Amino acid sequence: MISTVTTTTTTTVTTADVMTYSIIAVIALIGFLALKEVLSSDETGNETIKAMVSGSNVAILPLLIVFAAIVIYRVLTIV
Repeated sequence: MISTVTTTTTTTVTTADVMTYSIIAVIALIGFLALKEVLSSDETGNETIKAMVSGSNVAILPLLIVFAAIVIYRVLTIV
């Protein structure tokens, strides 16, 4: 007979953890935006670079949403 065991793990997220993750998200957003700007100024017309620039939106858009959530949270905690 086969028996399954299910365990439940609870994770506690502290304010320090949230601050660390938000700083990492903002730094990643700045990095991706800078990379996109530098690569979009390439004048050689390389197809690989063009694909990388257009594909970078996959990483930038979720980071922008996280950044907006961080700003909204900060504004609400101040007020």
